[in-house]
Amino acid sequence: MTTVLKLGGSVITEKDRPEAIDRSALERAAASIATIPGRVVVVHGGGSFGHHHAATHGVSTTDGTRDADAVRGIHGAMKRLNEVVVDALADAGVEAVPVHPFSAASRSADGALRLETHPEAAMLDEAFVPVLHGDTVVQTGAGATIVSGDELVVELSAAMDADRVGVCSAVPGVYDVDGNVLDRIEAFDDVADAVGESNATDVTGGMAGKVRELLSLDAPAYVFDIDGLDAFARGEDVGTRIG
Repeated sequence: MTTVLKLGGSVITEKDRPEAIDRSALERAAASIATIPGRVVVVHGGGSFGHHHAATHGVSTTDGTRDADAVRGIHGAMKRLNEVVVDALADAGVEAVPVHPFSAASRSADGALRLETHPEAAMLDEAFVPVLHGDTVVQTGAGATIVSGDELVVELSAAMDADRVGVCSAVPGVYDVDGNVLDRIEAFDDVADAVGESNATDVTGGMAGKVRELLSLDAPAYVFDIDGLDAFARGEDVGTRIG
């Protein structure tokens, strides 16, 4: 069993304050992750760390920069957050190790992501839990752009032949136009009128971006909040199933 799980930045940080950790939520999430059986890959979002710095420098998944100070600022913030996440997982008994996408990924001129996944596969074979994060990546002809955690989830899920994919976000699932959590989404058109952007600073597409990315997966994917993480860890259906 291979599980790829994303912890949303809005879950583990206080997204309206720069570089503020939600310690209780992170510790709670780490305790749940420690119970997931089999091989596990964790990806976390940028929250008030990466998104804040990326917005300050005007960098997104499509808008690049050739300012090395901007790249160092965004990447440095994400490394700091990653260290906190890895430490919290380790404290919960998870064999977590950091993986920084800036040194393992790039984009072609058309924006297609290329992620080196052999190291992560080797980590899983040796019973480690790789922990990746949204980051800056070099893009041909554009300097450096942002790679979102959702993009990484898709790449890793395909490369690792994941059995289940989870996205732990700030909401209990994907809402319809009436504000009810949908049980399942099979096509983006089903929710095009309902999904929107994040209310806080987000340079990676908000819920719309998540749904689009997750629909491309072969494995079942679930969007849920931290209250659903224990159930997901037990293998239960939770929140909104996508695909």
